[in-house]
Amino acid sequence: MDSFARFNEIPVIRLKAADRNIDLMRPHLERAAATGRSQVAAIEVAQEFQRVFVARRRDTDPTKVPQFGFDQVDRRVTVYYFYLWDDGFGPAFIKICAYFPYPIKVWANGHEWAKRQAAKAGIGYTALSNGFATCDNPAGLQAICDRLGPGTLTVFFERWMARLPLPLTAADRDGGYWWELSMRQIEVSRTIVFTQPRYARAFTDALIVDNLDLGRPDTLEIVFDRQVRANTAGEFKTKVVTRGVEVTVNAFYKHSRIKQYLKDGRALRIETVVNAPGDLGCQRRLHNLDELQTKARACNRRLLHAERVGQGCILASPAFERIAHPTATAEGRRAPAMRFGDPRVQALAGALCHSLCAVTGITNRSLRALMTGLLDAGYTTVQASYDLTRLRRNDIIRRRPHTNTYDLTAAGLRFAIFYTKVHKGSPAIVRRRPTPSAAPTTRRAAHDRPTRRRPTHPRPATSRSLTACSTVKVLAAKER
Repeated sequence: MDSFARFNEIPVIRLKAADRNIDLMRPHLERAAATGRSQVAAIEVAQEFQRVFVARRRDTDPTKVPQFGFDQVDRRVTVYYFYLWDDGFGPAFIKICAYFPYPIKVWANGHEWAKRQAAKAGIGYTALSNGFATCDNPAGLQAICDRLGPGTLTVFFERWMARLPLPLTAADRDGGYWWELSMRQIEVSRTIVFTQPRYARAFTDALIVDNLDLGRPDTLEIVFDRQVRANTAGEFKTKVVTRGVEVTVNAFYKHSRIKQYLKDGRALRIETVVNAPGDLGCQRRLHNLDELQTKARACNRRLLHAERVGQGCILASPAFERIAHPTATAEGRRAPAMRFGDPRVQALAGALCHSLCAVTGITNRSLRALMTGLLDAGYTTVQASYDLTRLRRNDIIRRRPHTNTYDLTAAGLRFAIFYTKVHKGSPAIVRRRPTPSAAPTTRRAAHDRPTRRRPTHPRPATSRSLTACSTVKVLAAKER
């Protein structure tokens, strides 16, 4: 390595404990980029823990042939970071361990590769720090991103293996000893750029606040499309990280996570970070990259869909009128009202918001289990059958053919989230009735009269429901 660095006039930097790699390497990478040709920008030497082989001599009879054993252990050893400027991938690095079995780590940025391919194809774009803000040809740019696969990465790796000093020689390769790429960490992102960036921060902050429960197992079961059982290994949690005024929310699933944050103050970034391909049911070798990318993109899409439903849950006046008042179906059957504020209706809305319903569907049995906990009272099979019927007639759920299982409709999702959010956010408005203030003489006269007990007769349920309905219609108009 020393002779390679001297011959090519490459700076060698020894990393200290308090140093940050990117801060030290940025000037060297910028200087290499200015030349416009592929080269090694700098070499960094560090001490890190690596999984290496150690040998030990066994205690055997000294008069016999000695025996040795080999084990893999974690040892603090010397590693070399070769920071590269590649004409195709831009900044990258390859880390080589100096101890057997000489593990190698390769890091490359797909966004930087796509930027260079777009420039070569004549596609104009405005860059983000790690992405695209605008583009002249979105379809062409998407086609470029889809081309990044195992073949492209393998060519990049083999090209630099032929130029760097390696502990294995050509004779070792001919004998079958060489490196094979596998996936250690893959990040697949989706970036949504706002047309009016001045609203981006407020919207993203509100979105993050509304989705702090992303780390719940039942939510991650939907996002990652994987079954979560009681014996599923791993920790499920939500973690909020703040750096200055920037906020990032992370939801952890086994060894992987999905995160979302505001990018450069003008775009919402949703990013699935896969640290173990087995978390998504994929193998680790590089030729499985396309399958892993497809599944990670699906995770981003499902999270975005769930959040879009949560944010777009305002019911238009005709839809609210149809659900909140008795109507008739197209077949002429009566559709009972789902009155806002009614405890049983609110419990139904909360049960339908449960993420498990989107995975397994809704049955009489699953509805009873959810409603019993929400009502803190008994909930019978007959009551569940009646509620399923009125939900179906209001087009909130739809029955699967030849089964007794129901699925939520798009209108049902909006109904459940809208009723739950408004009822939770404005309990005082719904439950309190305005009382006119008494005249001063009346209040003074009241002190002279003996105290009387107020009547304990409950108010009619109809008046309470009508008051709640009128209140919600006002709120819906303001939201629109």
